Amino acid sequence: MAHDDAAQFRLTVVDQALRLFAERGYEATTVDEIAVAAGISRRTFFRQFRSKEDVIFADHEFQLALAEDFLARADGDPWDAVCESVIGVFERFTQWRDIAARRYQVVRRVPALREREIVTVFRYERLFTDFLREQLPDVPDLARVQFTAAVTATHNYLLRRMVRGESAAAVTDLRGELALIPRGRQDAAPREELVLAVFPRDMPPRKVADLITAQLGNL
Repeated sequence: MAHDDAAQFRLTVVDQALRLFAERGYEATTVDEIAVAAGISRRTFFRQFRSKEDVIFADHEFQLALAEDFLARADGDPWDAVCESVIGVFERFTQWRDIAARRYQVVRRVPALREREIVTVFRYERLFTDFLREQLPDVPDLARVQFTAAVTATHNYLLRRMVRGESAAAVTDLRGELALIPRGRQDAAPREELVLAVFPRDMPPRKVADLITAQLGNL
């Protein structure tokens, strides 16, 4: 199966799974029901996805892979490369608007999925920060982390407004906002590394502490 065909196949399964989750509830929907709706076998499902949870975030895995490939081939200004990578992610989500909107509705109702989403956002930030560390070793790490956190938060803010139907945010809007984010200076004095994280307001403090501890262990 060609790469594009494989991606489209996975998106089709994601779309059907999210439709069922929205109609019947995440816990009440079985893998067999997803497979039937997508026109595939249970065995085929598990060749592509490890679980129901993986289905929900499968397009993010595709996006992360594309972003990593884009940065590996990028030349020119590294700050601009990160912005262009984020713009590519946003543009694809606008093409998959229905999928993004359905996922938002499902994830917001299931605490475990909200936690997975937080980790996924962290993976984008980590990808962009690692790229800047490699390309701009003389820039203070705080500046790199601040930049990638701001870039990711800006993308997510506009995307959520779009999927909630609060605005018709377009790529041009995101590009304009990203241009306003300060870039770090290479001649600035080195500082201690800072990690930024955003959690749902209703998440229990113990869960926040556990997530932060787990992620800091991977730095």
